[in-house]
Amino acid sequence: MNSHSQPLPPAMPEHVPETAFGLWFLRTPTWTLHVLERALQDLERLIPERRSSYAVVADVGCGWGRSLKKLHQRFAPQRLIGMDIDPNMIAAARSETEAEGLRAEFIQCSSSRMRLEDNSVDLLFCHQTFHHLIDQEEAIREFYRVLKPGGILLFAESTRRYIHSWIIRLLFRHPMEVQKTAGEYLALVRSAGFEVAPESISYPYLWWSREDLGILERVFGIKPKAEREETLINLVAVKPMN
Repeated sequence: MNSHSQPLPPAMPEHVPETAFGLWFLRTPTWTLHVLERALQDLERLIPERRSSYAVVADVGCGWGRSLKKLHQRFAPQRLIGMDIDPNMIAAARSETEAEGLRAEFIQCSSSRMRLEDNSVDLLFCHQTFHHLIDQEEAIREFYRVLKPGGILLFAESTRRYIHSWIIRLLFRHPMEVQKTAGEYLALVRSAGFEVAPESISYPYLWWSREDLGILERVFGIKPKAEREETLINLVAVKPMN
């Protein structure tokens, strides 16, 4: 009998970190205005039975923290939480909110093992985070776990069509084997137990998500085809009351 213990295989990373270009881009006005703000505007109109406020609001994958002030302005939480797996992002987001005079708390954790209690969050914001995650199934189960019954998930994501495009492959870094179509993301969210009404789903086709960056339409007036593989999906999912 061999008494020598075999080395354990290396642990699988939970996400693929961003490139230096990607980290820089997340701090640009283009990101803040054309990506983050546009997503929030779209998601707001998709919320069923919108409340005037949501007591506990959390952003999973908060990055530099650019979303936190916007979430506070829109949803008036008593408790605002930013979560990210990267300690550098947590530190940067904390500095950002302190400079804004905004009260928020920060938790360093992965999306698939969130350091939050069951049924503790009223609104969970997940914006352009999922395509970095390797175990997406575990993450969506965590989202369901931490949301209160009746709580909502604001989910905005880039699809496989976009993540696999040449410009994204060139400038950014993602786990290519786990990328999903819009329909597959919708099915994943529903498989965790969430309810997603047809009127709470949107498929924006924004200029930055097109391989030509919208040049054909803006410069030459050539409209995109009505039938296409979607590049983005925005949805609002509800955790059932029982």
